[in-house]
Amino acid sequence: MTLPTVKRALIFGVSGQDGAYLSRLLLDRGYEVHGTSRDAESQPFHRLIALGIRDRVITHSAAARDFRELLQLIGSIRPDEIYNLAGQSSVALSFSQPVETMDSIAQATLVMLEVIRYLKLPVRLYNSASSECFGDTPPGTASDESTPFFPRSPYAMAKAAAHWTTVNYREAYGIYACSGILFNHESPLRSERFVTRKIVTAAAEIAAGSRRRVNLGRLDVSRDWGYAAEYVEAMWRMLQQDEPQDFVIATGESHTLEELTAAVFAQFNLDWHDHVDIDPSLFRASEITHSRGNPEKARRVLGWQVETKFGELVKLLAVAERLNASPRA
Repeated sequence: MTLPTVKRALIFGVSGQDGAYLSRLLLDRGYEVHGTSRDAESQPFHRLIALGIRDRVITHSAAARDFRELLQLIGSIRPDEIYNLAGQSSVALSFSQPVETMDSIAQATLVMLEVIRYLKLPVRLYNSASSECFGDTPPGTASDESTPFFPRSPYAMAKAAAHWTTVNYREAYGIYACSGILFNHESPLRSERFVTRKIVTAAAEIAAGSRRRVNLGRLDVSRDWGYAAEYVEAMWRMLQQDEPQDFVIATGESHTLEELTAAVFAQFNLDWHDHVDIDPSLFRASEITHSRGNPEKARRVLGWQVETKFGELVKLLAVAERLNASPRA
């Protein structure tokens, strides 16, 4: 009797929000899951612990820009699937750290693809691209897979470069490699340096009486916000297709940061006007005013669509914060 082969996945950036949710999804599907961090010995892996899966994920230390290190790691694990979720993830931070951002995203993706080409392994690669690559979406429209890129930050530049590198290796070398162009996706596992978590945490602390005010930047910007735990399902589905394709992953709806702030504060029975100060120092050097994605291709080809809409997402984040169920990393 031949036992079924267990699929093996390698996640670069396993300590992040998406890495944790993706690990849980793959484990639930019977995968052997490996993940990397720059220093796995000192990395606490708070998010894996929060999801109760830390002891089921095999972790490795790896510098994603080191060709020899990746050659050894990928060659020894011999994964069926690789998920590239690593890299500097803050748009705001990318303005002060443009070189690090470019290296950790674009250069690391190039090295990863080159290792796959060198080893000639039948591995499938998922690359995490970003809606930031599109820049502004004109009001009344939504960006899809054919929309031209117009990056407006070092982070977006790096993600656009990584995306086109992935396309090139797919077309030039026949590697199964694709990108998910993900719009904003949030969860209780988000770091507090992201504005969504910053707002939720502030509202909870104000409601508890431990603080009175919070500083925010522009509130007129709009984003397409979804739930991260659902977006990793789309990543997995992309690697199960016969042929590699790129997909926009989004809700198809856009809301302003003011709407988000009002909805979050309302969850704590607060009026945001009484507690929010606008701080011009938080304005970005180059800001995307409006962002919305068209997920029609993902719905049609992958059979994927969002279940948690804006109002439900806000409630989910508020409930988790109230229960203090999310890590502070």
